[in-house]
Amino acid sequence: MKKDTLQKRTKIANDIMYYIYTHIDTHIDIEELSIDLNVSKFHMHRIFKDAFGKNIYESIKSIRLQKASNLLLTNKYSTISNIANQCGYSSQSSFIKSFKERFDMTPKEWRSTGYKDYSHKILQQSQKAMESTANFSDMTPTIVKMPFFESFYIRNNGYNANIKETWQKLQTWILSNDIKDYQQIALFHDNPTITPLNECQYIACIVTDDKNIKSDRLPNFKISEGVYAKFDLVGKRGDILKFIHWVYHEWLPKSEYETTTKPSYVIYRKNNFLNEENEFDLSFYVSINY
Repeated sequence: MKKDTLQKRTKIANDIMYYIYTHIDTHIDIEELSIDLNVSKFHMHRIFKDAFGKNIYESIKSIRLQKASNLLLTNKYSTISNIANQCGYSSQSSFIKSFKERFDMTPKEWRSTGYKDYSHKILQQSQKAMESTANFSDMTPTIVKMPFFESFYIRNNGYNANIKETWQKLQTWILSNDIKDYQQIALFHDNPTITPLNECQYIACIVTDDKNIKSDRLPNFKISEGVYAKFDLVGKRGDILKFIHWVYHEWLPKSEYETTTKPSYVIYRKNNFLNEENEFDLSFYVSINY
């Protein structure tokens, strides 16, 4: 396959996935999307499945349910019907049926106590997280209004060891282009404490103010502006998954804030995937409203 063809296919697949995540609260019109991308529906479906291993409709359903499972946990003032609507479901009954098929329990059962066992099993998928002794109970965030960021990125399918290779590729691009002033940002399209780690979409991003920087290889998108709770955190690799678990399962439900369908992200000052000590220094941002 020619290089330019591969790059074009990768861009189309990423554009489709980005569109799904940013329009998950609406009716997603595949016909309209194919027109926007100037690709036939057949070709679009084939490219997407080659890239992500599942078809577009399966991905939409999975992402809707992942977002809903998160909102059910954190947004205790929202009804099940409200959350169904937020995640693009036209009826509560269809949402409940789909949710039970995916999680083997109803949204009400999940919201009550069901998520705890489900989430703990996911945490067990990371040996480093299980070994972490970090305690976050005394942490308090600052509430900030963040601007949007224009980023170059590489998508990593799965929250796994491959993330290191993804960051190394971005670091190679930075050094090759002699980029001096930039930020490293990781976007969590999925909550890795309630989404199986091999299904999580982890996005490694580079943000630079240098408008002269271009890339034919790396796609780009905007990280959403908004109001976020910001947590400053220093630790080792396994601590971050345990920390995210604490944010969503303990801090958010007790805080009286609600979260949104916008993804959480981290801004690194020290990236654990790019140093031998596996240490990080970062700020974690979770989208909130009140």
